[in-house]
Amino acid sequence: MKAAPAAQKRLLDLAELDSVIDRLAHRRRTLPELAEIDEISARVARLATQAIAAETEAGDLAREQTKAEADVDSVRVRAERDQKRLDSGQVSSPKDLASLQSEIVSLNRRQGDLEEVVLEIMERRETADARVATVVAERDRLAAVRDAAEDRRDAAFAEIDKEGAEVKGRRSDVVTDIPADLLALYEKLREQFGVGAAMLQGARCLGCRTSLSIAEINRIKAASHDEVIRCDECRRILVRTPESGL
Repeated sequence: MKAAPAAQKRLLDLAELDSVIDRLAHRRRTLPELAEIDEISARVARLATQAIAAETEAGDLAREQTKAEADVDSVRVRAERDQKRLDSGQVSSPKDLASLQSEIVSLNRRQGDLEEVVLEIMERRETADARVATVVAERDRLAAVRDAAEDRRDAAFAEIDKEGAEVKGRRSDVVTDIPADLLALYEKLREQFGVGAAMLQGARCLGCRTSLSIAEINRIKAASHDEVIRCDECRRILVRTPESGL
């Protein structure tokens, strides 16, 4: 393949711009905020699950407390009704009177037991409610931290994309100075090796940092200035410049 020396030298400008584009893409992929957002999002998800469990427990205890209080009220109503019967003097039979008094004692004892149950449930519910508040507060705090990290990420993306657009614009200008066949070869090599062209500096390829053999140097010296040279080691396009010393 042949191409004008000036067109070949433009490959070095193109390679430099592509290097900048690659660095920007790498920077975009490896922003610290991305890992931070992923880590915080995982923690928020775990806390959300814990919050659901804690809220479910608190809800179950609320219903349990409501039922227990209803049982207390039911027993208290029965005890008050029996006490009124006893106090009214309506029960005259000694046997019935003894039975009524025994039932009142039993109901009062039952009421006391149920009130203890209510107190125990209330304590458990208080603990569960505190757990809900703690988990939800931490979830919301981390969500705010994640939002701030996402704002920083978006700002960094905008900066990177702006710079990338500027570099790609410059790249488009360079591409117009390169023949289609030479550009196609460059793009193919870039896809394979990451860098499609490198400067020949002295007897060294700056693409693979390999020193060329004397025979290879002599071959390059003998080649015409418009001959497209390839590095025997890395197969990249070798661009000759005044710094090549040939």
